[in-house]
Amino acid sequence: MHITLNGAPLATRARTSLELFQSLGGKESDVWIVNGFATKEPIALQNGDELFCIQKGVLPPKDALDSMMRARHTPKLHEKLKQAKVAICGLGGLGSHIAIMLARSGVGELVLIDFDVIEPSNLNRQAYEISDLGKYKTNALQEHIRQINPYTTTHIHTLKIDEDNLPTLFKGVDIVCEAFDNALAKAMLAQNFHKHYPRTFLICASGLAGYGKSNAIQTKQFAPYLYICGDGVSAAQVGQGLMAPRVNICAAHQANLVLELIATKSGF
Repeated sequence: MHITLNGAPLATRARTSLELFQSLGGKESDVWIVNGFATKEPIALQNGDELFCIQKGVLPPKDALDSMMRARHTPKLHEKLKQAKVAICGLGGLGSHIAIMLARSGVGELVLIDFDVIEPSNLNRQAYEISDLGKYKTNALQEHIRQINPYTTTHIHTLKIDEDNLPTLFKGVDIVCEAFDNALAKAMLAQNFHKHYPRTFLICASGLAGYGKSNAIQTKQFAPYLYICGDGVSAAQVGQGLMAPRVNICAAHQANLVLELIATKSGF
């Protein structure tokens, strides 16, 4: 019988996954994955099966990790994700979590754009730590992503997006996520983006402040290449701040839409 083990072809006489893994002489703590599913049940083996035996706490080689991610995501989707290039504009509560979710999902290239540094009030909802205080968000997030998925390529631009750099900043990018917390910046990008990139997807956010009303956060399409995530009304104001749960719900909507577009739209 011919299978794939840890990304490499293998001929085996083992009849079940349990028999195979036991023959490897690994540790009880090892993680066993059979065709994308983690299990230690005795699954009957068939030609073409893909299995992994992964030591806990150790980063596997790139090819093995890539094969494991492909098995988890399904092969066709994983290959599309690897080829995609996504930009995130603003790396605060929305953008930092969007970037991390996309890195975990295996997106091949991320463009991280922000001009600001991390300060204490960011810690209530953004993907940073006390040790990041004072660092540029671009640098700190790039390092976090390296620690999560070192095989995602990150490009950083530590700058403020404006009408002058907009025409060149997103060349070669497939999808752009707007994650600003400034209304004027949001309006500038939404009004000018498709003048320069008429066939590039833009995913914006509007209405995510406060707490509660989780299901009010929705994803809506407003034009062939324009989507907006949020409830459209809940702006941050006195007595209604930005809190981690609702911000993360909206970030997940944006990241999930990125995956959907990569999986279903032509050109990927």
